[in-house]
Amino acid sequence: MRRWYGRVVALAGSIMLAIGLTSGVAAGAASGHHTGQLPDGATWVADVPDAWNGTTILYSHGFGPLAAQNAPNDETKQALLGSGYALVGSSYSGPSWWALASAVRDQFGALTALEQLTGKPRRTIAWGTSMGGLVSALEAEDGGRRLDGVLSTCGLVAGGLNLNNYQLDGEYALAHLLAPAQDVKLVRFASPDEASASAAALTKIATDAQATPAGQARIALAAALMNEPGWFTGATPPAPTDYAGQEAQQQQELSQFVLGFVVTGRYQIELAAGGNSASTAGVDYRELLGDSSHARQVRALYRAAGLDLDADLATLTRDADIRPDPQAVRTLARTSTVTGRLRVPTLDIHTTADQLVPVEQEDWYGEQVHRAGAGGLLRQAYVGATGHCAFQPSESIAALHALESRIETGRWGHVADPGSLNEAAGELGGAGRYVRFDPPELTGAGRHARTPK
Repeated sequence: MRRWYGRVVALAGSIMLAIGLTSGVAAGAASGHHTGQLPDGATWVADVPDAWNGTTILYSHGFGPLAAQNAPNDETKQALLGSGYALVGSSYSGPSWWALASAVRDQFGALTALEQLTGKPRRTIAWGTSMGGLVSALEAEDGGRRLDGVLSTCGLVAGGLNLNNYQLDGEYALAHLLAPAQDVKLVRFASPDEASASAAALTKIATDAQATPAGQARIALAAALMNEPGWFTGATPPAPTDYAGQEAQQQQELSQFVLGFVVTGRYQIELAAGGNSASTAGVDYRELLGDSSHARQVRALYRAAGLDLDADLATLTRDADIRPDPQAVRTLARTSTVTGRLRVPTLDIHTTADQLVPVEQEDWYGEQVHRAGAGGLLRQAYVGATGHCAFQPSESIAALHALESRIETGRWGHVADPGSLNEAAGELGGAGRYVRFDPPELTGAGRHARTPK
C-alpha cells in the first residue's frame, strides 16, 4: 500500500509538472548546465534535465579544495539527472578548506541563483557528504523555509569541536607513548608544511611500532581514542574477539591515510577557527578509554604484551597540557556545531566502519536531536560496509526516495528500515547492504562543554 501511494503521488507530481503547475517556468525552459559566481567569490554549478521532475537537490561537498560540485560522484549524478532531478551546489568561500563559516550562506545563494533560472521548485532537498553532511545538518536547522528535507551521508554531524578533540587524543597517545623523546607538534600549526611534517612523523611512529606487541597495544589504545574501527579491508570484519586482527587493520588505517589526512586537515580547521580548539589538559584518559567500545580489545592486547595499561593511562593524564584557544572554541561552536533543532525531516546514512568520520558520530548527533525535541524528524540508517562514504549509488538514491516518502506522507513508517531500503536499492539495480546497527558512544565527545568560553 505504501509503495502504491508513493507511485500515485509521483504520478500526480509528473502530471502537475507537465501542465506547468509545480515550478515557475515551463519544464525544460532552463535545462542544461549552468555556472555562476556569488558576491563573496564562491562559485556555483547546476544541471537541469530537460524532463525536470520539479525537485532540486542542493548538494554540499566534503572537505577539500573549494570547487563547486553538485553531486557526490559522476555515477550518482547521472542517475539523478536521468530521473529528472535538478542539481546545484557551491564551492563555499573563505581562506580555508574548512569553510563552515560561509558554506550554508553560499549553498542557499547557489539555490537562489538557480531559482532565478528555473523558478521555485516543487521541492528542495539538501544532500551533503562528509564535511558537507555537517553543512546539510546545519541547513536542516537554518533552512526551514527553503528546504523540504535533508539527506546527510557519512556526515561529520558531531561537529568540528568533537572532531578536533578525539583526533588529538589519539595523536597525543601515539606521540607520547611511542616516541616520548621526539618533539612532535600536534596543534597550532604555522603552515601546511609544518602540519605535513607532523603527519609524516606520526605516520612513521605508527608504522615502526607495529613491529612489536608493545607497539601494537599502544597503537590499539590510540585507535580507540580516535574511534577508529577494527575493519578496514576485506569483505567482512575481523571476528569480535580477534583483537590482533582488528589492531592490524587499525594500524593500516592510521599509517596508510588517516593520520596524513587528519593532521594536515587540522591546519585548515585552525586557519578557519583562528587557533586551536582542542585540549588534552584535564582529561582523565582512564575514564576516556572506559567509555570506548574498543576497551576490551585494548586491555587484551596490553595483557598479551605484558604492559601496564593503567600506568600508560596515568602517564597520559599526568602529562596532558594542551589547552584550547577560547576564541577558536567560540568560532567552531558558532559555525561548526549543530544544536539538534531540526526544522525539516532528516535522514542520515553512514557505513558501519568509517575510518575518517567514525559512525560513533551518529550516536552523539541522535542524542542532540532527541534532547532538542526533534527526534520525530530524524531517522538514521547504516550500510554494513567499510570505508568513508563507501555507498553504492543505489543505496544513496534509495535513501533519497525514503526521505521523499516522509516528505510526501508526513510520516516515516518503515521506509528507512534496512529491509525497505535494501528492497528500494534492489529496484534501482543494486544490492542494498543496509543493516540494523546501534552505533557506540563517541569517545572523547563533549569536552568543549567544559572549556572556558
